[in-house]
Amino acid sequence: MKYYTFLLLAAFCFSGVIAQEAPLELTAKDSIVVSSWMVGLGFNAVDDSGDVLGDLVKIKEEWNMVPYPSRISLGRYFKSGIGLEGIASYNKYKEGKVIDGEINLRDVDYYALDARLSYDLNKAIGETGWFDPYVGVGLGYTDANKDRRGTYNAVIGFRAWLSERIGIDLNSTGKWSIGSENGATNHLQHALGVVYQFKIEKALSKNGEEKLALIEALEEEKQRQLDSITQADAAREANLLAAQLEKEKAAANEKKLADAKREKAIKSRIANIGTIYFDLNKSAITNTSSVVLDSLVTILKEYPALVINVTSHTDSRGSSAYNDMLSQRRVDATATYLTSRGVDSTQLIPEAFGEQKLLNECDDTTPCSEEKHRMNRRSEFLVNK
Repeated sequence: MKYYTFLLLAAFCFSGVIAQEAPLELTAKDSIVVSSWMVGLGFNAVDDSGDVLGDLVKIKEEWNMVPYPSRISLGRYFKSGIGLEGIASYNKYKEGKVIDGEINLRDVDYYALDARLSYDLNKAIGETGWFDPYVGVGLGYTDANKDRRGTYNAVIGFRAWLSERIGIDLNSTGKWSIGSENGATNHLQHALGVVYQFKIEKALSKNGEEKLALIEALEEEKQRQLDSITQADAAREANLLAAQLEKEKAAANEKKLADAKREKAIKSRIANIGTIYFDLNKSAITNTSSVVLDSLVTILKEYPALVINVTSHTDSRGSSAYNDMLSQRRVDATATYLTSRGVDSTQLIPEAFGEQKLLNECDDTTPCSEEKHRMNRRSEFLVNK
């Protein structure tokens, strides 16, 4: 008994080493397409000789084809394996071919519209990867050899998938005539084309489900081992965590205080710089204003992450529309001066207020001195929150 226990433990440890080197995980190969839309384009060949089951491979004498894409299809395929598909095809009965048991004397157009219900055989036999066989039945309408008739259809075929979305579709459809006026015979229509899947819904394959179950079992065992280790070291881990949290909290508080102190100092420096003023109806930066702005440049370069609001204003004289335009020129001139001295434009938020924010009573109805009006012709600087 001890010997067998030892062997089991050794096998488990060995499997653990392998798992560490090559961790088990789900991949794209573990999932399959369970529903989709599918569009197809390809060629078709019609055998309407009147004895299609007697001479299936008399291609030269009995098959009719055109040398260009002649079939288009659109279908919806469901999780159950059922597919609904609409198909339109064109062909030409060639002169000299056998049609309805007789030699065709001239070229005749062939048109067909078909609707079919198909079943994916993979649902019955199990997923086969790239190979996707199917059978189906349906109804159609055919105009061939100047004889219009309905048809009962039966189809057998397969798709070979080159990738998740693109595949080759090969199928043969037997068409039994309904209500032919001229006694048209039944015929076969073969098709070969390219199909493209879209609006795909995927699910795990059988192998994928088995792999997922194994992964979950391994994870459960891993978690059990981790829980055992955690249980043994719980007190020590808790103490270490508490100490770390306390240290981080103290560091965060210290940083918060330092940031607040730095922000206060920056605001104070900007407030001490003061405001720049403009001459009446002017937006040019004066020599006095440039001294103020140069001091602001120094601060902005010192703190590249600092963002400030640059606001420009006018006095109340003139129309509101004119003053809005004038304050815009002033804020543009202020921002341009700063960026010309090397300030990054992302550090500036320019705003123009016209005569909206007067600093005194000097509105349109109150006479004021030139000095009081001058107080409103300004650009101001505030640290952005």
